[in-house]
Amino acid sequence: MAGRSWLKISHDVVEFRPRISHLSPIYERHLLPALDAALADTPVVLVVGARQAGKTTLVRQAAERAGGSSYQTLDEATSLDAAQDDPAGFLAGLEGLTVIDEIQKAPRLLPAIKVSVDRDRRHGRFLLTGSANVLTLPRVSESLAGRMEVLTLWPLSQGELLGRRETFIDRLLRGDRPAARGGEDVLARLVRGGYPEAAARPQAPRRRAFFSAYVTSIMARDVRDVAAIEDPGALRRLLQLCAVRSGALLNHAELSRTLGLPVSTLKRYLALLEMLFLVHSVPAWASNRGKRLAKAPKVHLCDTGLLAALAGLDEAALRSERTLVGPILESFVAAELAKQIGWSEAKPTLHHFRTHGGQEVDLVLEDPRGRVVGVEVNSSATVAASDFAGLRALAETAGTSFVQGVVLHLGAGTVPFGPGLTACPVEALWS
Repeated sequence: MAGRSWLKISHDVVEFRPRISHLSPIYERHLLPALDAALADTPVVLVVGARQAGKTTLVRQAAERAGGSSYQTLDEATSLDAAQDDPAGFLAGLEGLTVIDEIQKAPRLLPAIKVSVDRDRRHGRFLLTGSANVLTLPRVSESLAGRMEVLTLWPLSQGELLGRRETFIDRLLRGDRPAARGGEDVLARLVRGGYPEAAARPQAPRRRAFFSAYVTSIMARDVRDVAAIEDPGALRRLLQLCAVRSGALLNHAELSRTLGLPVSTLKRYLALLEMLFLVHSVPAWASNRGKRLAKAPKVHLCDTGLLAALAGLDEAALRSERTLVGPILESFVAAELAKQIGWSEAKPTLHHFRTHGGQEVDLVLEDPRGRVVGVEVNSSATVAASDFAGLRALAETAGTSFVQGVVLHLGAGTVPFGPGLTACPVEALWS
């Protein structure tokens, strides 16, 4: 396939269109109140996130609560042709709250929506979804500036799976010491992930089948909606490489050599994977904000169920080879924090911390007030004082902005390790 055009390749692949409604329970999404609030005071709301994360179900729930809505999906050929051929005409016959699914397929609709909104600035006119971050497309980010709010829906959080609303982030930033009993089978959570359909499949082989078909669908359909790819096979290999190196510092030169890709192509492919919400980069934190851009980010897969499938890992592998647990556990915690930021009152940003001497903290939360919290991830069941070395370095660097540091581990019980330092089970994220 390497020598053929992507257009021809796309005809060779059977499109994967799973129907979640009859397979998966309807989960209460913690982003729904934020979506309701946005519709109440903003003309256009865009919900972005990975395909099959639950965007359509979420926006339909919000539209039902708002009342008087119409629904169009650009996954249907007729609607897509109409939206692409005559964007203004496509919008002209729509009244009330208009839901348009998969807006990345017809980015020309966004300027037409801007014109419509400028004529009528009523709140809650358009509710859009996108399986790609359309704000990164050329000329799109300026189209609806000041008229649109963007919300990101990640796959299900552990709290959403359990029917609990997590407040871990806000409690940490307030200075509340975290606590949890521990003792849950966390490894099973790692390989299950948060995609609603995969999470609803109790058998591991059926989850692997879902992820295999899912990646094939993304590469065959969603990629071609947003970019021209010279070597789709290399893009898939890059995704697999990101899976086995999830949580590692990004080294463009090393990845370029491994894959045999020019650095410029590699950077473009990485940006595309992030645009499709398959990977997310966690930038470095430094007390001097000007130095942050000069430091390498970490790259994580957005879902550890997908990570495990791509890396060929299952529960048995994690239980027999404990050295495999650390990276996937760190990516799991990074993903859970990214999800919780969506409904956090504090709205912090996510970083990592590393000194020239090699001391590091896996994840750092910093809110708009400058308050800083460190979260270190430990894949063992016991924690020692030496495990807090990176957090102590972060506290020294952050000074009075440092609120507290936490080591999340796979054991049981919460133990204080001095002022502002605590070891507690990973379950504190959702307990």
